[in-house]
Amino acid sequence: MKKDLLTLRDITRDDLSNIFELASKLKAERGKVAFTPLAGKSIGLIFAKSSTRTRVSFEVGVGELGGRPLYLDQSKMQIGRGETVADTAKVLSRYLHGIVIRTFSHAGVEELAREATIPVINALTDEYHPCQILADLLTIKEYSGRIDGSIKMAFYGDARSNIANSLILAARLTGMELVLCAPAEEQPEISLYQGYSNISWEPDPMKAARDVDYFYTDVWVSMGFEEERERRMKLFIPYQVNEKLFTVAKPDAKFLHCLPAHRGEEVSAGVMDDPKRSIVFDEAENRLHVQKAVMSLLMK
Repeated sequence: MKKDLLTLRDITRDDLSNIFELASKLKAERGKVAFTPLAGKSIGLIFAKSSTRTRVSFEVGVGELGGRPLYLDQSKMQIGRGETVADTAKVLSRYLHGIVIRTFSHAGVEELAREATIPVINALTDEYHPCQILADLLTIKEYSGRIDGSIKMAFYGDARSNIANSLILAARLTGMELVLCAPAEEQPEISLYQGYSNISWEPDPMKAARDVDYFYTDVWVSMGFEEERERRMKLFIPYQVNEKLFTVAKPDAKFLHCLPAHRGEEVSAGVMDDPKRSIVFDEAENRLHVQKAVMSLLMK
């Protein structure tokens, strides 16, 4: 693998197989077999955004790999008071063995990685969320036994979000069929999927749902976009993932969500809480296993 994981552009199909193989092994052996590639290493966790799954899974993951997680609130660091990203990167590279960062600006994370001499993992920016999508793909592999062109996924809602952008890169990497279902005002960035016949935009929710294996959605108002709440709530009402969509999907179609979920908004309570359709908690658990695998491969 490359030094950093900033987007899914940074990994190959072989890298993906290696991540899945190690993640599955660590999942099966958790609590039974000691695996401590980060023993004696300190990993900085820089957070500018609120977090439940990301913070807990990375802190627990670093600890289980034998390392020491160091939580850093970006607003309380000197970078929050004007220190340059480059200076911060150079200093942290002298103290730490790796950096995990969850923040707003993707360009800032790219600069951090360029200036740092230690691995940097993007734990979420406004543009990309690679660790979440790796967990999603592992979950699909567990349920379907494969990740390839025979898998069809439909994403509903904001097709310009960090999740949608990352799913596009995942479809480019794996060959799975991806339909992004969104209104024209929030259709996906065409430059991300131009030339890929397995990726498309479809504004009609029922058309997008035909023969789908996996439905995916995200909150309609992401962190940093709160001022657009009223507009977005009206715009995305027709794009709720609900029981009606499942009537034209594959009989065993499943539901994915990166969480937190807002029942009655982007997903109906019936779908979210359906024990046969919803696999969101398996998906959330896999954040831990995938991230442990990624850290093991990058920071060993």
